[in-house]
Amino acid sequence: MDGGFADMNLSAETLTTLQNIGYETPSRIQAAFIPVAMTGRDCMGQARTGTGKTAAFIVPMLEQLDPGNKNVQAIVLAPTRELSEQVAAETERLAGGSELRLVSVVGGRPIRQQISKLERGSQIVVGTPGRVLDLIQRRALILKQVKIAVLDEADRMLDIGFLPDIERILRQSPTDRQTLLLSATFPTTVERLARRFMKEPQRIDVSANEIAVNTIEQFYITVDFDRKFETLIQVLRQERPQQALVFTRTKRGAEKIAARFQKKIQNIAMIHGDLPQRKRDRVIKDLRSGKLRMLVATDVVGRGIDISGISHIINYDIPEYCDDYVHRVGRTGRMSSDVNGRAITFVTREQGGQLTSIEVRINTLLPEYPLNSFEAARPGPERKTIEDAAPVFGTTEIDYSDDEADDFGVGV
Repeated sequence: MDGGFADMNLSAETLTTLQNIGYETPSRIQAAFIPVAMTGRDCMGQARTGTGKTAAFIVPMLEQLDPGNKNVQAIVLAPTRELSEQVAAETERLAGGSELRLVSVVGGRPIRQQISKLERGSQIVVGTPGRVLDLIQRRALILKQVKIAVLDEADRMLDIGFLPDIERILRQSPTDRQTLLLSATFPTTVERLARRFMKEPQRIDVSANEIAVNTIEQFYITVDFDRKFETLIQVLRQERPQQALVFTRTKRGAEKIAARFQKKIQNIAMIHGDLPQRKRDRVIKDLRSGKLRMLVATDVVGRGIDISGISHIINYDIPEYCDDYVHRVGRTGRMSSDVNGRAITFVTREQGGQLTSIEVRINTLLPEYPLNSFEAARPGPERKTIEDAAPVFGTTEIDYSDDEADDFGVGV
């Protein structure tokens, strides 16, 4: 492995593992982040989701752990169960044949099994802040020998409200630890967290110009609120997506859309934070296997979805914050995929300012998506409030046959 990873002072075992699992050339965040993290210095990395951030912190973390010491030496915090388990799986893959042991600790899984694994000895713990703190309070998880603490998707963890838990967890670990923080965006809350718990961190930002990468085509559609569902059907018919991820702002909105499709089509599902963990696991498994062609999701859960086959992101509801747009779009056109992604955002006339904020954030002017013989926004007075439009959304039924369902690429 000439150049790239070979120039990062990595062990021969790690280089062999990287080669065996197909890591040939480091991504931009890996090339910039790994050498700094290998020095033991605190480091903040900013990169778009899907650009290899996980390996950027896993590789230097693995290099610095002692397999002979059975105590917890590394703690990785992530915002959702799904993302935590994806990080855990990638860590085990990158650990290769080493003797390092890992425990994944997330809510919705039997805590007794997690405690049992911790008692047997493990160098790495990957989990969500809530379950990690629970185990600390039960004295099942001891962080006194932690060398490295990783905060993955830090901005989303703070959005969800995990700041108090994160602070309590970090206070349980040695002050001379190395802290690595990875995030797609760096709002004030993340900057403040870094100042409190990191020692003169080096900031590495490779996010510039990454959001509008060549693998992602981005569009907007001006749409009347009561024509959103018809517009979604039209987009699916035109695009015939390999796999589509449809984002809504609310759980109820996700349930409504999924329910209307499921009357005709079986390979569509819905996921949000209130869905039982067992059902969430089944949905993600079906999406990964290709059994599902479309998933309707809210931001909290959608942020933890890492599926290489997703070809289309449809923002049925424009995100409230422009940084959320960055995270949503990051679900497609991923580095691990050969799928060129498309992102299409529905915008009502009243939401023009929000669209402009997104364009400023990504430094890109979005073109309007060309709909074929379909008017998403009718001329004349538009609805002024969601409340006025809600009854129409709830009662208007779109009459399409099973053959038409096949036409828009979801009923295969």
